Amino acid sequence: MFALASAAVTANAYYIHPIIATVADHFGISDAMIGMVPSFNQLALAVGVFLLLPLGDRFSNRTLILIFVAFQVLSLLAMAVSSEYWMFLTASTVLGFFTIAPYLLPAYVSKRVAANRLGHSNAILTAGIMFGILIARAGAGVIAEWLNWRVVYFIAAGFMLAVTLLLLAIMENRAEEKSDASHLPYPKLLASIFPIIRKNPDILIAGSIQGLGFGIFLAIWMGIGLHLTSPEMGYGTDTVGYLAILTITNLMLTPFLGRVADRMGARRARFYFSILYVFGMSLFSLTGHSLWLMIIPIFLTNTFGPVMDITNRMTFLTAPPAERTRLMTVYIIFMFVGGGIASWAGTAVYDFAGWFGTSMLALGMALVLFALTFIGWRWKGDGAQ
Repeated sequence: MFALASAAVTANAYYIHPIIATVADHFGISDAMIGMVPSFNQLALAVGVFLLLPLGDRFSNRTLILIFVAFQVLSLLAMAVSSEYWMFLTASTVLGFFTIAPYLLPAYVSKRVAANRLGHSNAILTAGIMFGILIARAGAGVIAEWLNWRVVYFIAAGFMLAVTLLLLAIMENRAEEKSDASHLPYPKLLASIFPIIRKNPDILIAGSIQGLGFGIFLAIWMGIGLHLTSPEMGYGTDTVGYLAILTITNLMLTPFLGRVADRMGARRARFYFSILYVFGMSLFSLTGHSLWLMIIPIFLTNTFGPVMDITNRMTFLTAPPAERTRLMTVYIIFMFVGGGIASWAGTAVYDFAGWFGTSMLALGMALVLFALTFIGWRWKGDGAQ
């Protein structure tokens, strides 16, 4: 149930992927300008994570999540009725600021499972997030092609109302475990993040890896949305959605790979998975002329990208329970700063150098990611937790 809730909440940021060209045409703006929508959304999420997520170590996760979801409903409705580009951009940015629920849930769940099931339980949540991304990319493209892009956001608002009811039913209505943070004033609660970073420096490597991985994911899918609907390729937005559906097999593989990481050790598994990830990324520039050949690198990167997120989380979710939400705060800030910068960079590079430029940008970032997984493994050893 938590995975399904994560799916619906996460999907909100990804409806734009297959319809990005359609929305740009509607508002009469360039590819680079429409790239500001996902970019500002991700950067706002990073700010929201910093300002709001630490509250999870102080207040009931259930109460916080329900408040944040309510603001998301309002933001989605504003996007659906926006008559000007700046209104759509502003509503999307506010939506990003309150998209906190999927990042409170891993810490919430980690306090309720045994340590030897951490990889598997996080894999289930990650599979939920992947399912949300899959449905967003597939559904938005088809709905926009046959109905209207605004309908996408009206439906999304309905999903969020359903999530509110689901979370009311399944989340425990009790206070979280008390810690020193529970009595800190809000400014000191935020400041307390920095000593925790010094105590757990590995979070900086995990966060950097995830920032690069998430940035690559956004840059590639923004590029795919623009490339396939360009005059050169000539496909509709529904084709981008159909392409996303073909990656559904990744949902079945992710829990299995989470168990592999439990047995192998987080850092060792992360390094090995990154090798396959870079290989997949290297194929995008070679297969970009064919819709069917692109399935190969999409499958590889969509399989091993999420599992690196799982192994990243495993390196810090074994910290004391009272510190986990603030460690998750640092991790998610890195993730969405990377995603925000890459969202804009990917569309800007596409505007300048087309699909080849976007694929080369992604490959360069993947090589840096690979280097960081090697450093993290050699620094901490084989799966040291």
